[in-house]
Amino acid sequence: MQRYAEEAMEESMKVQQKAFDTHWQGKNPWIDENWREIKGYLQSKIKQTDTYKNLVAKYGAGDDSVNIMLNLKKRMTIFSWDGERDTLFSSMDSLNYYKRFLNCGFMSMDPTSGAIKAWVGGINHKYFKYDHVRQGKRQPGSSFKPFVYGTAIEQGYNPCQKFQDVSPTIKVPGGTWSPPNAEGDRGSGALFTMRQAMARSLNSITAQLIQKVGPENVVNFARSAGIASPLDAVPALCLGVSDVSLYEMVGAYSTFVNSGIHTEPFYITRIEDKNGNVIQNFVPKTRQAISEQTAFKMIYMLMGGVEEEGGTSRGLTYDLKVDNEIGGKTGTTNNASDGWYMGVTHNLVSGAWVGGDERTIYYREWSLGQGGKTARPIWAAYMNKVYAYTQLEYKKGQFKRPSTGMDISLDCMAYEVRAAS
Repeated sequence: MQRYAEEAMEESMKVQQKAFDTHWQGKNPWIDENWREIKGYLQSKIKQTDTYKNLVAKYGAGDDSVNIMLNLKKRMTIFSWDGERDTLFSSMDSLNYYKRFLNCGFMSMDPTSGAIKAWVGGINHKYFKYDHVRQGKRQPGSSFKPFVYGTAIEQGYNPCQKFQDVSPTIKVPGGTWSPPNAEGDRGSGALFTMRQAMARSLNSITAQLIQKVGPENVVNFARSAGIASPLDAVPALCLGVSDVSLYEMVGAYSTFVNSGIHTEPFYITRIEDKNGNVIQNFVPKTRQAISEQTAFKMIYMLMGGVEEEGGTSRGLTYDLKVDNEIGGKTGTTNNASDGWYMGVTHNLVSGAWVGGDERTIYYREWSLGQGGKTARPIWAAYMNKVYAYTQLEYKKGQFKRPSTGMDISLDCMAYEVRAAS
């Protein structure tokens, strides 16, 4: 499965990089929030490298020799999506070349056992050492929204309950906050169920919910599910403004699939000596994080992304969806610096992140960098490969229902009829 994840990443990222390079057409992709190129970007970044620090230690900070050596070309082998190639590059050339690459992280785990089945920390470990699964933390954008909806459901809200698509005006220090939807408007005024709202990733209704349930309660719910990184208890948390790792997100989504039980992800089962004697066994740590009822309602909510009109996972192929229950959630941050996709099936939870190593490197058009375009293809390719190898234990199927049955009906049409009567 590790090989399938690496293949899926390579196939998708090769296409993504070509699109990214074409999009910029030779221009520099490091820009500020006003879409202007950051002047002196490379000169600033080179000072953070060991190469620069070693040269300063040798020649002194103000010596011209530092600049001369940084621009001295030498023979080196570099990474490319068409294979390694030899070239003449200076240290500045190398920095300029590698900063233009999009990177990624991917993780897949068994939600019941906690066993990590695949871990891809970046596009190429030889040339890109930074791990984007656990070491890297970025804003999750809308992929954080399930924790807001989960908090509401835990407080008694119904997935079939309707809200008006109108962005609220929330008082915050220094003024008010009224987030627009992805299209830039502040709501159509139409009514949507909670399931439809999360499927369409409507910021307006998500903001209404965090106003009702309270940011502190959302933080507590996310903590229970498995998010350990610091979270800001502010209204904007509902749009995923606090940095988290992909490792945490996959583990937390697994809590929904595993009947509300959080199983800590692990990749070492035991340690043996050279003779095969077991020195230590590792048993996964588990705890009941949320109720079984809430967990399955969240699965029902996540399935809405695939099943509801306008859902951000509707683009998954028929081959993946036939005879299979799938839940998914996209995530995209401001300026599309980060694209996320979290996908769940009854026995696998996997997540993908795509973006530049620096947050200042991204597409100029939000639609090109959104998680559905950048991260979801990796997840889909991986799952297709898993299902194609029939000898694996991970096959299509249905999510586990609560052991005591549902405490409410999840037939939203029936809910409407009862509400009308």
